[in-house]
Amino acid sequence: KTLQSKGSEIQWGADFGNTDEGTLSEGYDRPIMVHRFPTAIKAFYMRPDPARPEVALGVDVISPEGYGELIGGGQRIHEYDDLVKKIDEHGLPREAFDWFLDLRKYGSVPHGGFGMGIERCVAWICGIEHVRETIAFPRMIHRVRP
Repeated sequence: KTLQSKGSEIQWGADFGNTDEGTLSEGYDRPIMVHRFPTAIKAFYMRPDPARPEVALGVDVISPEGYGELIGGGQRIHEYDDLVKKIDEHGLPREAFDWFLDLRKYGSVPHGGFGMGIERCVAWICGIEHVRETIAFPRMIHRVRP
């Protein structure tokens, strides 16, 4: 609703991109958190909210000033059978995830995970215009190795 009130044509269930992240963060002087995305647009291993299975227990931390997503994370599915079901629902080859399933085969604990875009975070903190200027070993057309 927030995006729609700012003129976006996004509908519930659609993923949003950098432009939408910028629109959401307008008017804030610190990062904002967006949580419970539709499960259909999240990775197969994201745990659905037990109270609302159509959304995943996840969060994105969006920086102000148009730098975009700094952190993405959420609770993972830790039940073996639920994970197999999700792999099958997404049409993924189960053998490619044998190692992943083995980690939960004999039980696991509820847990979460996150990923942080270090370069994007450095760009935001330092006020650097483009993220490519913060990459320690950038890959370029004539340079693919550090």
